[in-house]
Amino acid sequence: MDYQNTLTYLFESIPMFQQIGASAYKPGLATMKKLDEYFNHPHRQFKTIHIAGTNGKGSCSHTVAAVLQSAGYRVGLFTSPHLIDFRERIRVNGEMVSEEYVVGFVEEHRAFFEPLHPSFFELTTAMALRYFADEEVDVAVIEVGMGGRLDCTNIIRPDLCVITNIGYDHMQYLGGTLPEIAQEKAGIIKEGIPVVVGRAEGDVKKVLSDKARQMNAPCFYAEEAKDTDAEYFARPMQREELKAYRKRLSEALEKNTPFADLRGTHCDTCETEAFFAGLPPMEYFKAIDEILEKQKSVVAIRTSRFPHGLFLEMGGHYQTENCLTILTALQLLEQCGYKLRRKDYLNGFAHVCDMTGLMGRWQKLRSHPDLICDTGHNEDGMKWIVQQLDDIHRKQQKELHIVFGMVNDKDISGVLPLLPPYATYYFTKAGVKRALPENDLMEMARKAGLKGEAYPNVPEAVKAAQEKCLPEDFIFVGGSTFIVADLLANRYTLDLD
Repeated sequence: MDYQNTLTYLFESIPMFQQIGASAYKPGLATMKKLDEYFNHPHRQFKTIHIAGTNGKGSCSHTVAAVLQSAGYRVGLFTSPHLIDFRERIRVNGEMVSEEYVVGFVEEHRAFFEPLHPSFFELTTAMALRYFADEEVDVAVIEVGMGGRLDCTNIIRPDLCVITNIGYDHMQYLGGTLPEIAQEKAGIIKEGIPVVVGRAEGDVKKVLSDKARQMNAPCFYAEEAKDTDAEYFARPMQREELKAYRKRLSEALEKNTPFADLRGTHCDTCETEAFFAGLPPMEYFKAIDEILEKQKSVVAIRTSRFPHGLFLEMGGHYQTENCLTILTALQLLEQCGYKLRRKDYLNGFAHVCDMTGLMGRWQKLRSHPDLICDTGHNEDGMKWIVQQLDDIHRKQQKELHIVFGMVNDKDISGVLPLLPPYATYYFTKAGVKRALPENDLMEMARKAGLKGEAYPNVPEAVKAAQEKCLPEDFIFVGGSTFIVADLLANRYTLDLD
């Protein structure tokens, strides 16, 4: 088989949740353990970091990987789903697994795995772990597929577990309440292995704390870690703001004068590297300049270690929460023996998309009008996105045009009331079997007070938005990972960056 025929075999012969949903879901570790034994337990040949959570686990996985790569580690990265090419799921130092490896893996081992009837995700996980061992990675960042306790990635024994947050998603598989969902995600917590939790409160926090206590696992809550650093601060920063900040910082250093820092308070300055907490000034300016060249907004983070800023090249407001989780995780990895320098943080945060291939997180694809896409798709994720869209509308006085679609097994009734009623909508569907028909979505949206028209596919919906937009308007494309995937797959025919 060639690569395309191999993908056809994987997508059509093996149950794939991404395409068909519930009938492809296969909880439990029995099949995965058989695959793991057959492949000689490859995950035991390198270190691992395990990342779960309802939202943010992809951004966290990629950013941790980028910082580790900056530090000189050979890093495997396993994430899901893919947006354009299956090989996005399996990377080493940002490079996708080769087509030849995928073809060879299936041809060589199908006689063994076919009788097991593995799910698509089980087989993909086994392929990733075997590939990382073959590539002799130092460490692999492994993103949970769904839940945690019964997820097939849960055969690993990592150096660190991370649970970003707990929200409503996949309730038909994980439970109908937040504590029930938390119980499933807490299943990745291992005996004696430290765990970082991003956002948790009330009964959810109790579930996670109880599980960590049962497993004798040191548990660190990112929000509590923030309280120990009086300097911690994070906020979104538009490109023009970043440009002005860079100018102020440079002038202050050159003239040896105070300047307004990220918080707007005045900082003393001097002509030494101590001003930058031991980093050469050009390290800071290089990171900022490279982000500015990419025409990106950022999340700016200040800590006691980085008094003049870390700059994450992803401008989604929700990244302010992810940053705290990422920093807490990286600091724990340092305590576990990982060698990370300040410049590794600075470089990894500033270049996470380039270094790891991350796409679809508040990704800008065009200017005049601005066109942004984001894979946020559940109620918790959409709250952040809608807040940011509302800021763009009210503060920047931009009219919003929203290309929107969902899959039929998501909480559509919970998401639609969150969306801004003043926007113009272009309802559409992605090219997967789970996609909700565009006319059905339009009717549901109209009952929720949203106005717009239906389009049979993403390219047609985006073209319609572009035709109706003024240069000063704003187009957002999202509602589903698969909507973003279809957009990115057609970006060149749509004349996008």
